[in-house]
Amino acid sequence: MTTSNLLEIGPGTGVLTKYFLEGPFNFKAVEADYDMVQYLQRQFGLSENQLISKDVLKMDLSRVFNKNHFEIVGNFPYNISTQIIMRVLKYRNLIPNVVGMFQKEVGHRICSAPGSKVYGKTSVWAQAFYDCEILFDVGPESFDPPPRVQSVVIALRRKENYTLECDENLFFTVVKQAFSQRRKMLRNTLKSLFAGSDLSEQDFFSRRPETLSVEDFVHITQMITELRKDD
Repeated sequence: MTTSNLLEIGPGTGVLTKYFLEGPFNFKAVEADYDMVQYLQRQFGLSENQLISKDVLKMDLSRVFNKNHFEIVGNFPYNISTQIIMRVLKYRNLIPNVVGMFQKEVGHRICSAPGSKVYGKTSVWAQAFYDCEILFDVGPESFDPPPRVQSVVIALRRKENYTLECDENLFFTVVKQAFSQRRKMLRNTLKSLFAGSDLSEQDFFSRRPETLSVEDFVHITQMITELRKDD
């Protein structure tokens, strides 16, 4: 860990929480389910300062540790796990590391390389700023009751240089638009961004988005930025 501040998202009944409380952490948890909040307070004696009863997707995460760096852990609720990653990206300046459990398909999507069938916009966005690694699989037998899905634990470690060499807002737009129709070539999906230019006729734009690396998307963003300067 690079900081002693630790935020657990979705502690539930505290299966992991009890271990974090024993560690040398400045520990806090955020839980949206009020029944779970009451249970955690009774079970572990957590104070209101330690246990935040809110929806993590609606929180200003910079205020949890007063704009100091913190790390995130958790068995993330599967229905919002991708949205949690987007929140991490929004506050990436404060979050150097994340370790979490995801539904297997989602975890593999985040960590997949170009050329993979599951490589998509979330892969590109996450890997633009973090090194993403699958740590281990977790089978249904590890849960009670066993779920119908496979799980995986992944780690996101923020890159040493995590500032993109392009307009970040435009980068997010380019990636989203490129994958809006992932089976089509870039010259079709990104046509509106190159309006009035023949740049999209270059051979590069005959490729499909799942074949492009983060660096490729940065390059495209730079090209669009230069094109707009000339308008």
